[in-house]
Amino acid sequence: MSRAGLMMVMVISLMLSISTSEVVEPLEIKRRPKPAVPAVFVFGDSTVDPGNNNFIGTPFTSNFPPYGQDFPGHRPTGRFSNGRLVPDFVASYAGIKDLVPPYLDPMLSWDELLTGVSFASAGSGLDPLTPQLDGVLSVSEQLDYFREYKSRVTEKIGKKGADELIGKAVYVISIGTNDFVINYITLPVRRKSYSVLGYEKLILQYVHELIRALLNEGAKKISFGGLPPMGCLPAVITLYSKSGPLDRSCIDSYSAIARSYNKLLEAELAKVSAEGASRGVKVVYADVYSPVMDMIQQQDKYGKLK
Repeated sequence: MSRAGLMMVMVISLMLSISTSEVVEPLEIKRRPKPAVPAVFVFGDSTVDPGNNNFIGTPFTSNFPPYGQDFPGHRPTGRFSNGRLVPDFVASYAGIKDLVPPYLDPMLSWDELLTGVSFASAGSGLDPLTPQLDGVLSVSEQLDYFREYKSRVTEKIGKKGADELIGKAVYVISIGTNDFVINYITLPVRRKSYSVLGYEKLILQYVHELIRALLNEGAKKISFGGLPPMGCLPAVITLYSKSGPLDRSCIDSYSAIARSYNKLLEAELAKVSAEGASRGVKVVYADVYSPVMDMIQQQDKYGKLK
């Protein structure tokens, strides 16, 4: 597991009241005999999409090699990863199940549905324009599928059981990078209307709307991931490095946007959490930026590539 993934697992484990001292490597993950939460629900982009894009007719998919080369069975699943995603590790660590499946998979069993699914769609973003660019699921569509899910579950186990499931579950959200890298930095439309700070504030409005929508549906425990150091993303370096193709240094001006946005995001999440504390609401910020930057700046700490 990457250190960034480990960081998010640790953050979410605090919500589950599980000791973080038990966080270990994937093959050694310990299971609890009784999960602290009944299910994990996931919203976002490619960082947490386990394969929903396989079922919506978009070319933005990853169900082919070399994706999945370290996944059980060495098979591509639609995850934009060599192996499992952070929600998979979270569910496994919490003792719920090994993998969080895509909601749109028509072959899901009721056991899979009742223990959590992902509604995320690779290429999506908080800005409604972002998913339109890739032909993927918007946040509003992901929420619609969640509402559909609730209706199905209510019919299966009754309103009381469904309300308990929804209220005790953990919600993992990872989204926003595409809004800045694809929508704002690469394309000119939003840049013509918004300054960087103005666009950050616009995205935060959508963050607020997403969280409020989930709370209105009964969610209480939400983990929201921040942005990574965007100036260190390979695609960003390739497209925007002014020192030539051989210079693979991070471009700090783009990472600075992530740092600025993350501060605003963290403050917004703390505000929402404080407002809902009396109702048992807990909304936490998952820091992705710091561990990723630490890996980039102190590579020797993490061993050599094989």
